[in-house]
Amino acid sequence: MPYKNRRSSYSTFILIFVALKIVLNLFAISNFGFHRDELLHLVLGDHLDWGYKEVPPFIALLAKITLNIFGDSVFAARIFSTIASGFIVWLTGQITAELGGRRFAITLACLALIFAPAFAASGYLFQPVVFDQLWWVVTVWLFIKYLNTATVKYLYWLGVAVGIGMLTKYTMAFFTASLIIGILISRERKLLFNKHVVYSALLAILIFLPNIIWQFVHHLPVIHHMKELRETQLDYIHPSDFIKQQLLVNGPALFVWLAGFISLLFSFRLRRFRFMAIAYVLIFLFLLQMNGKIYYLFGAYPMLFAAGGFTFERILNRKAYILRTATVLLFVVPNVLLLPLVLPILPLNSTVAFIKHTTERYTFLQFLVTWEDQKQHPLTQDYADMLGWDEMAKKVGDTYHALTPEQQKHTQVYADNYGEAGALHHYRKKYKIPDVTSLNSSFQLWAADSLNAHYIIYVDDDDNVERRLSPMLESYRKTGEVLTPLAREKGTRIYLLTNPSPKLNEVYKAELAKKRLQ
Repeated sequence: MPYKNRRSSYSTFILIFVALKIVLNLFAISNFGFHRDELLHLVLGDHLDWGYKEVPPFIALLAKITLNIFGDSVFAARIFSTIASGFIVWLTGQITAELGGRRFAITLACLALIFAPAFAASGYLFQPVVFDQLWWVVTVWLFIKYLNTATVKYLYWLGVAVGIGMLTKYTMAFFTASLIIGILISRERKLLFNKHVVYSALLAILIFLPNIIWQFVHHLPVIHHMKELRETQLDYIHPSDFIKQQLLVNGPALFVWLAGFISLLFSFRLRRFRFMAIAYVLIFLFLLQMNGKIYYLFGAYPMLFAAGGFTFERILNRKAYILRTATVLLFVVPNVLLLPLVLPILPLNSTVAFIKHTTERYTFLQFLVTWEDQKQHPLTQDYADMLGWDEMAKKVGDTYHALTPEQQKHTQVYADNYGEAGALHHYRKKYKIPDVTSLNSSFQLWAADSLNAHYIIYVDDDDNVERRLSPMLESYRKTGEVLTPLAREKGTRIYLLTNPSPKLNEVYKAELAKKRLQ
């Protein structure tokens, strides 16, 4: 069908699926509590800069807007994530239409995406992941619009999208490179041979430049972060697990994106869009080689779902209503039934029971409850990371308010990891406690220059007080412990350290100086 003759009225139809995605997120948006990573990202909003130890600055800007406009609740924190998820669905429908798909193609592509476990799990938390996916999909849509229209404005918008995408997550660079190589390999390479492509690339670099400068000023912390990530997490990911999980994370919707992938490679009707399949292969191989986490690749699936919707629409005759309905039900309903595994739409106890029953019955799903420690647990790691933070902050508050007003003037609060520090920062006003100091993650960028107070409330997740610090203290006592069942922080202890020796401050300063050079 000639591009100029394609109907443009599908936008209203696609909004149905956008609304469905938003409503689905609303069922889960306030459940369980803040995720560990969400607490860190909200803190970044109080320390705006052009970069951080583990992420580029886009998430911090969203955090600042969230806290100033929507408030500091769990619901507020996840508003932008829900909006981004809706846009991903919208763009998936639009890409399907750009490929030549009609209502059935759009329906299948959008429903497959909405209920796929990968996108249900990653589309509601306030993390860079969902925004990274959004910029990947925006980039694909703009490439296709330029391919279909040869209108130069899409190239410039593409430069903007890539630049902002790089300010969101560095994986955007690898995906963009994969798309460009895919086009250069395809027959459409001639569309890239013009000055506007160069100007678009320069625009992307200009947008991303402040973060590049920040990285060099701060001794390229991204390199140290990636090294640390590889040593603590990525080295435990085996290539066979990565491949297997990519085949499992979308559930039965696998057959939708797989059909799209095959069609992009071999179908005559989709030959102009073959670069998308090539890009998927390239980014897949790159992440496989780099021991990437499974969710790093999620942003590449919406374009394949779009192609899959188009493929099934071509295969199934328009009058085969029963067969088309059966196809949608076959690829979508099983994922609907699995939703509580990845989206907290049930109460906690019901979720635990559901996960136990499901993973025992379908053992191939046990990877969902296998944490970074490579052990299986009653909850997914994401769910466990949403529990216990308020309790922890309250017990720190109880410890602080048990001191006299004079003692409180000479008290500091310290936390071992960024989740604990993020929780104490977030709840500091509620429980009226001093702001926290930590040397973990980006907290080291604004950590106190000294740890020399007469009293230190120490949140300890690794026996640091008894094992390392006790010789440098006049005394210490445990004042609390996280007892929330199933919380990943369960067992984390709270200590009151009294009259630390100058040696403790020397150790702290040396560690702070070392980390700021990394």
